[in-house]
Amino acid sequence: MRGSCRPTNTRDRAVCMTNCPTLIVTVGLPARGKTYISKKLTRYLNWIGVPTKEFNVGQYRRECLKIYKSFEFFRPDNEEGLKIRRQCAMAALNDVRQYLCVEGGQVAVFDATNTTRERRGTIVKFAEQNGFKVFFVESVCEDPDVVAQNIVQVKLGNPDYIHCNTEEAIDDFVKRIKCYESSYQPLDEVLDRDLSYIKIMDVGRRYLVNHVLDHIQSQIVYYLMNIHITPRSIYLCRHGESDLNIKGRIGGDSGLSARGKEFAKSLKKFIQDQNLKDLKVWTSQMKRTIQTAECLGVPYEQWKSLNEIDAGVCEEMMYEEIQEHYPQEFALRDQDKYRYRYPKGESYEDLVQRLEPVIMELERQTNVLVICHQAVMRCLLAYFLDKTADELPYLKCPLHTALKLTPVAYGCKVESIYLGVDAVNTHRDRPENVNVQRTTEDALDTVPTHF
Repeated sequence: MRGSCRPTNTRDRAVCMTNCPTLIVTVGLPARGKTYISKKLTRYLNWIGVPTKEFNVGQYRRECLKIYKSFEFFRPDNEEGLKIRRQCAMAALNDVRQYLCVEGGQVAVFDATNTTRERRGTIVKFAEQNGFKVFFVESVCEDPDVVAQNIVQVKLGNPDYIHCNTEEAIDDFVKRIKCYESSYQPLDEVLDRDLSYIKIMDVGRRYLVNHVLDHIQSQIVYYLMNIHITPRSIYLCRHGESDLNIKGRIGGDSGLSARGKEFAKSLKKFIQDQNLKDLKVWTSQMKRTIQTAECLGVPYEQWKSLNEIDAGVCEEMMYEEIQEHYPQEFALRDQDKYRYRYPKGESYEDLVQRLEPVIMELERQTNVLVICHQAVMRCLLAYFLDKTADELPYLKCPLHTALKLTPVAYGCKVESIYLGVDAVNTHRDRPENVNVQRTTEDALDTVPTHF
């Protein structure tokens, strides 16, 4: 059971339970990657099943002001600007309280500069009053090239600069940064020794971690120490069509069909044409992915974690046979495909937990080709595309199609490349009728054609 906001006899403090909600607070000058970190961390925590929401104070300010004029708004001597920014921060904190105390959230990410000790003190007091744990994430970057690149890649697309040309926007944003520099008080090893935080220096060259309190903070630190911003591409594809695919049977460990072998040859040519430097190739420990990788003529690594979802008693059965022998199980899976666990097998939720080390290692790598399976590819794709648990089990990952994922500013660009070799369709949509008492015809309504 999740810890909650519980009042005590004291007027200004709530009991902070062991498993109470966590408030992540970013710290740093503009253009230091705080929003990049916030969005990526939110996506990761949601993917592993921790309800998380980001609260970007800049967005609250844009909604309040509507029209941005210039850096003058951020000057430290602009009393009206200070007042508005303070009001926006409090509005965001009120929404944080609503999310964590009422809506069932477990983690809130408060994305703002929070550059002064006074502002951070206000946030700590707010957290204490509501029974939240606080974890600060500070991004410090002294490399002018990295800051300049961030301004060009991210800030020029900012709604504040829609009506500016590039030079005007860059000039204004640089002046905005200077407005914060005079009052910036970085987290200090002595003055802030009682706070929980990670300080990320020069986009991951060095880290300073202080006073980690619990498992969720450990996970946050572990994740943030694995991500990087080096340009790269991740390629995801399924194995070539297998003998069991043709027969409409799920799971198993069969080899490739004739068309599956043709796909493997096409995949080799496709990868060669990409002209990638230092490409790593990963497969599962199942025949069909290994046979696909063998055709590439390059070294590859086998991961047990990448094995297909275990269908338990339903392994190597057709959907028609599952409906015949286990009609109730078939309906229950359609009702909640993400959380449903096959008897003696796995659920998609189990699979996500199994794949977490794969995601961590993918975040550390540069160019990687992952040759995997339908359910596994759905889980990996859901992480990169920020899909919900309800959307994840129905993502379309057809055979003989490669997906090229290229991380961009706050998300991921996806290119789907069909490699020109026919294959059976293995995608089954959720049928309209998911009732346990449904007819066989209704249950099999969306089963794809097979031999």
